Amino acid sequence: MMSLLKHLMINWWRVKDNIGKTGEALASGYLKRQGYEILERNYKTKIGEIDIVARDGKALVFVEVKTRQSDLYGLPEEAINAKKMRKLTQLAELYIKRKHLYQTEARFDVVGILMDCGNGSKSIRLTKNAF
Repeated sequence: MMSLLKHLMINWWRVKDNIGKTGEALASGYLKRQGYEILERNYKTKIGEIDIVARDGKALVFVEVKTRQSDLYGLPEEAINAKKMRKLTQLAELYIKRKHLYQTEARFDVVGILMDCGNGSKSIRLTKNAF
């Protein structure tokens, strides 16, 4: 029984990870079409990860991507809570410090993606200055 549960959990995480990676790729392409310059994807530190770092004009933009297969529990972008915002703020501060970008205007954008895996359709929403 335990091995079946473990197997199901591993498969669930793989599907979830694949949906997330697909969403980030879709978001990257969408942002490029909106005129953003993608600087980094999946910028990792020991305290966490920033999905996308980009430039929009002169602004340095930290982008959180949320991808869901259903809006049954709300829109994808509504999944960003206060704890996640604090973590993203810490990560952005660390990025700015490491890259010596102290005088740069910065903001947080969110891309919410709903994917219907049955027919391949998707909706993409960009929220600028999300928090």
